Amino acid sequence: MYELISNLILYGNLPKDEILVQLAKLLSDDEKSNHELRQEIYGQIKRLLELATQYGFNDNLWHNYLTYLLMTNENPFSMTCEKQGAREGTVNHFALNDFKVFYDLFHYDFRSIEKELNIDCFSTLADYHALSKPELMYNKNVSLKVQELSKKLEETKNEQEFFDVVTQFYKDYGVGMFGLNKAFRIATSHENYVELKPINNMDEVVLDDLVGYEIQKKKLLDNTVAFVEGRKANNVLLYGDSGTGKSTSIKAIVNEFYDQGLRMIEIYKHQFKDLSNIIAMIKNRNYRFIIYMDDLSFEEFEIEYKFLKAVIEGGVETKPENILIYATSNRRHLIKENWSDRNDVVQENGMHQSDTMEEKLSLVNRFGVKINYSKPMKKEFNHIVLELAHKNNIQMDEKELLLEANKWELSHGGTSGRTAQQFVNYILGLER
Repeated sequence: MYELISNLILYGNLPKDEILVQLAKLLSDDEKSNHELRQEIYGQIKRLLELATQYGFNDNLWHNYLTYLLMTNENPFSMTCEKQGAREGTVNHFALNDFKVFYDLFHYDFRSIEKELNIDCFSTLADYHALSKPELMYNKNVSLKVQELSKKLEETKNEQEFFDVVTQFYKDYGVGMFGLNKAFRIATSHENYVELKPINNMDEVVLDDLVGYEIQKKKLLDNTVAFVEGRKANNVLLYGDSGTGKSTSIKAIVNEFYDQGLRMIEIYKHQFKDLSNIIAMIKNRNYRFIIYMDDLSFEEFEIEYKFLKAVIEGGVETKPENILIYATSNRRHLIKENWSDRNDVVQENGMHQSDTMEEKLSLVNRFGVKINYSKPMKKEFNHIVLELAHKNNIQMDEKELLLEANKWELSHGGTSGRTAQQFVNYILGLER
């Protein structure tokens, strides 16, 4: 096996501690005793089982693992195929070489090794039945894609078919973490190194789940369709009352356009200083990115809005066409105004107070599309309650249901989609 993987060219960038590399070294080691080999092989098998638990592998774990490597390996070839598929070029010759290696690894015969060491772990991995577990314990999105691609690769008859299947996957979904995940958050290491971490199991909500707000949803949808299709589109600000579906609308958009290459990066106000680094990481990838800012607002003393303005305006470097900003806020103008801002008094830095206010309020004008989500009127609220009750198969007299819903909203924040959902959850909780 070690000789086999040493022939990898494009996919030869595997870390030294990768399970495949470690297993290959162990299986070619003539100096260790059988007891030592067994113990170290078991150590790698345990690592493989941990990976299988994390990503929900099932059936043939060896094939799942090799498939996962192919899906996540970012190299010049796989990234060129990202969302475009294979194209004519000499690099395909080297890719075929590597896929021949993986094809052989798919059909690697462990029987002689198992017999010599008196183990059966590799045979067991080939017919593995995972314990059922809640989706929160593993990345379901990755699990489904690994298993689907793994089965397709099992059916290939040679390296050319293997090549065709893998490159089709790259075209459909991409490669690496962006290919496998819809949404990401920003993480900073102790060395202040900024990286993106996948958000596992994001709500599988779609726009139809949000009752009402048809005009708002269409406006958001039209802008996103233009963006995904490579046409001109605008940054979007969704503003208005809390609990009206602003955040839900954005999550739904990401779910609906994931297969077309739309991805979301969630960022918080204190991370705005990292925006330039994040944009540098994603601007050359063949996806469309929404940088998502939830509950965006600034107090009088906060200056993070300057980082945001700089990114939106582009500065010396033009803002990449594959990036838009979608933000939600309870404030129409994002930044709290004070009477001191309105008084035209000269400050210590020589600026007029009115200039300060103008600078702050100009941020909202950087959003070309502004969508208002206001609290529903009583009639609209009742309609939302009835629709949610119908979707959840609540069998209750309509008049009684609305009477209870109207009592509920009086003590739970007023009329909103969120209040309606909370009321329906309450009713469902009473059912036996």
